[in-house]
Amino acid sequence: MSSESIINRYQPVDDLFKGYSQEVGKKEDPLGQEAFLTMLVAQLEHQDPLNPMDGTDFTAQLAQFSSLEQSFKTNDTLEAILAAVNTGSEENLLDYIGKNIRSEDNAITVNNGQASQGSFSLNESAEVVVSIYSPDGREIKRIYLGQRDAGMHEIIWNGTDSQGTQVADGSYTYAIAAIGDGGNLVHSRPSITGEVTGVTYEHGEPYLLLDQRLVHPQTITKVWQATEET
Repeated sequence: MSSESIINRYQPVDDLFKGYSQEVGKKEDPLGQEAFLTMLVAQLEHQDPLNPMDGTDFTAQLAQFSSLEQSFKTNDTLEAILAAVNTGSEENLLDYIGKNIRSEDNAITVNNGQASQGSFSLNESAEVVVSIYSPDGREIKRIYLGQRDAGMHEIIWNGTDSQGTQVADGSYTYAIAAIGDGGNLVHSRPSITGEVTGVTYEHGEPYLLLDQRLVHPQTITKVWQATEET
């Protein structure tokens, strides 16, 4: 399964449902379908026999009721579609378990003193410096990589700070500073790679487990078997 399919397959339906719900919420009678019908029947029962409701007005009210009823039915249908899509999405995420992925992310975890792998891509050759940040956002180390060509490059961090002290286990981040030959900033894109070990949910959103990191499916850029080359 390509990253494009996981990103594009389900999002349009989800956006359609949310957009439709918001639009219907603006237009619906807040009293609801049953109250509308009750009021219409009451109006017919108590109308003046000498001055009955005009046929045009009655037809217009029936049309309003029909439109409201159709809105409720459409809303129920969209909810059913979204539920089916979400179920299919969860099943497809399970297919990632045991496979290697690359994700557009800048997270590095340290577990038992060992730092996970990070990487980045360059649009053109540049002088590169990697800054490592603690969980509270402090820069704790800079790694000078020197001149790097355009393409993908790995980040090797031994899990120590600028003083050479081993950092505590936890989640860290990194940032790339890339300067081109003319002194201009070169665009870089951070990424992480590893084997997917499970699927979990945080705040109602599905995530893949990569080491101790949570990876959102929409950030995946590549998937491959463990025996394949990256």
